[in-house]
Amino acid sequence: MNVTRVLRETARQWGLAWACSVTLVAIMLVMSATTNVPLHDPDNVLPGYIRFPLIVIAVLAVDVVPRVAVASVRRRLAPWRALVHVMRDRWPASHWWFAANGVVSWYVCYAAFRNVKSMAPIANPLRWDDELAHLDSLVLGGHDPARLLHSLLGQGWAAHLLSSVYFLWIAMVPVSIAFALVWTRVGSAGAWFVTAVSVDWLGGAILYYLVPTVGPIYSDHPTFAGLPHTYVTTLANDMWDDRVKVMAAPTTYDGLQTIAAFPSLHVGIMVTITMTVILIRAPRIARIAAWTMLVLTVLATVYLGWHFGADVIGGAALGAFAVWAAAMGTGNHVGWRPVLRRDDRPAPMDDVASRALTTPL
Repeated sequence: MNVTRVLRETARQWGLAWACSVTLVAIMLVMSATTNVPLHDPDNVLPGYIRFPLIVIAVLAVDVVPRVAVASVRRRLAPWRALVHVMRDRWPASHWWFAANGVVSWYVCYAAFRNVKSMAPIANPLRWDDELAHLDSLVLGGHDPARLLHSLLGQGWAAHLLSSVYFLWIAMVPVSIAFALVWTRVGSAGAWFVTAVSVDWLGGAILYYLVPTVGPIYSDHPTFAGLPHTYVTTLANDMWDDRVKVMAAPTTYDGLQTIAAFPSLHVGIMVTITMTVILIRAPRIARIAAWTMLVLTVLATVYLGWHFGADVIGGAALGAFAVWAAAMGTGNHVGWRPVLRRDDRPAPMDDVASRALTTPL
């Protein structure tokens, strides 16, 4: 094995992702030292360093098990021989190294991001909610975007639908990371996407500190009091309880607060996903699904009161910038224009279904 070549390739694919992680860790440590706020595991139920590898393993099983079954039948192999054949074909050492770099760099970035987000209102206690609400009103000719959506969509079925969209987004992000690391056989595409999400985390954390806000659902609660009770209602109440406890005893409370509105990373990461599937020429169904989820996410964040209209614009700008910056950082560009590298060729596929996942329509 040529160690120099491996390290050079790793730096090309993952250098920017690791740089984002190290930068966020440095910011986290500085903020912790200056505010005397201790660091916390961002996941209380199941730690992320366990949860994210489990997601990758689950997706790996989805990738491998059907192929083992097909190889057993087609090649008349014993199951264990079929497993060896599939793993050798689909998971050489280079792909294990690729996936490990992606999972670890992204999780370090995520854990640091959650801690920085929690400390942001302690380090900068100002709140810009009134200014952003005024900006929304100015742009919309005196109207509030959430009230407009409530009048257009009503305050019944739309609340339940958009609440479901919000929770779907929460599950979609770690799963999309796992798929980018497991399913892709064009390493440059997977590294591009995972790195772009890391840039989103870094940019979001910095802006949370510079423009601290809580969002309309907290700063203008009466506007959303007429919405029916949904899972989002429970989540919003729990998040506010955590924030109150953190702000009351930041140096002793064993937990994180997760409220910060500008920019909307829900929108930002959906823009990152949508632009990525377009630029790598993913199957048409993936592009349609991404566009649909992006529109529904924008509606959900404003309708439910998580974000101001200005947060949506800021998130979209950050998401687009993250795709461009990650393209520059991973070598997926021609000049200043993002273009997927084609030197990482897909490995042979065993079946028609697998080919359909990677062939543009």
